Amino acid sequence: MHFQKEPYSQAKLVRVIKGEIQDIAVDIRKDSPTYLQYVSVILNEENKKQLYIPRGFAHAFLVLSKEAIVCYKIDNFFNIDTYKGLRYDDPKINIKWRLNNDEIILSKKDKEFELL
Repeated sequence: MHFQKEPYSQAKLVRVIKGEIQDIAVDIRKDSPTYLQYVSVILNEENKKQLYIPRGFAHAFLVLSKEAIVCYKIDNFFNIDTYKGLRYDDPKINIKWRLNNDEIILSKKDKEFELL
């Protein structure tokens, strides 16, 4: 679950050109009435859906097809100093992923994120 802190937080518009993903956005705004709630949407080349992710949300996606091309537009520059992440399996968020934990392959960077 990736995000950037202010002043480099980002809104994103995500779509899939090829394949299929489960796209997740988690509200991480501490003053929000929906804090730590998430939305899960299937995006694929057939349904042509897009997901808008506002600033203040963490974002992750799970590739469900053999391969996928994911495209997103962002409204702010990437800044490594404000880049943060949350564990995909954090029990406080309790995301219902479409694959079992033993089927999910994470990058080294994503494995190092901590629980809330």
